Amino acid sequence: MNDDKYLRSIEELEELACNWWPAEVRAEAQKMSILQYLLDTQEKFISILKLADKNKPEKLFDLLDASSFSLHLFLKHLILLTDLGAEQLQRINKDFDDMFPEKQLRYRLKNKEIIYTFTKLPTRGKLDNKKMKIDTLEHLQGTVYDRDLCKDVIMLLCFGASSTRARTRAILYKCNSSDYLGDDTLIEDYVRKNYIRVSKIIAGKVSNDLGNIAQLYALKYLSQCLGSNYHLQSNGKLPDVSENDGKSWATFDILVDRIDDTSRHKKYVGVEVSFQETSNSVVERKSTIAHNRFVQVVTKRCFVAYIIDGIGNFSRPSAVKTLCENSHCNVAYTPEEFEVLADFIREKLG
Repeated sequence: MNDDKYLRSIEELEELACNWWPAEVRAEAQKMSILQYLLDTQEKFISILKLADKNKPEKLFDLLDASSFSLHLFLKHLILLTDLGAEQLQRINKDFDDMFPEKQLRYRLKNKEIIYTFTKLPTRGKLDNKKMKIDTLEHLQGTVYDRDLCKDVIMLLCFGASSTRARTRAILYKCNSSDYLGDDTLIEDYVRKNYIRVSKIIAGKVSNDLGNIAQLYALKYLSQCLGSNYHLQSNGKLPDVSENDGKSWATFDILVDRIDDTSRHKKYVGVEVSFQETSNSVVERKSTIAHNRFVQVVTKRCFVAYIIDGIGNFSRPSAVKTLCENSHCNVAYTPEEFEVLADFIREKLG
């Protein structure tokens, strides 16, 4: 270890590194990619709802077959639309015999009672996203899924709020999509309003890109470590540190300052995150500007830190060495290393 406990050499970083994307980061990226895919297929989803006939539920499944819109993708849209999570579905599955003693959904539309007989519900074990094949983007884009199970859950989500049983209606009050089926105006309003929250989740720079997710995950972890007196900003611009030939302020993946620091020379820590499983030019681009940034940051009495990990980065030792030499703190992408970075920030910002 170097004399300075915060400065690791490339060899030390490689020893401490996790090298491959942590499961937590992959899980976050998977969520984002699914949400984006739902937005991409939203128009087709809306068109099916417009064509559906609430009085003839079987027509909905005919439409899905004719449009080649898979039942499990349609189901994922409905789950998002009704905001009915896996925990609630599992509770329904557990209490199924009490809610549907005849294994039938009896619901009323206007003055007509319609009966749907379940074929797969309740299921053995958990009724979770994995069982419905809606847990990953690969599953959603695939063709293998349990058609009968999806059909049962779709009927619950579309018509559950119209059940003739008061207790069942109370539990499934969110499952009222049937109120809008076949009505173009109502469908547009209902879906668009509910998808606003989805759009917000993936707005701006948040995407299914693992690099962005890695940056946000690190920011979230550091925020929890440091507490409420520290301000952490994603893609934050450090005042008076320029780039692009002085045309703009330097942007750091994570910029940290202390909220109660009102001094004339406010201190900042600019954190760059570089995690690559495959060798590419990202770390090279960071290294070309590293020295100039470092000199300017030091002049402003501020600090630079790097989170460096991934087998792809370590295949470019020259670039990583440049980052390490132009930094006040170098850490790998692990919880233990994030704690070291948090200690560094506390020590330098107070």
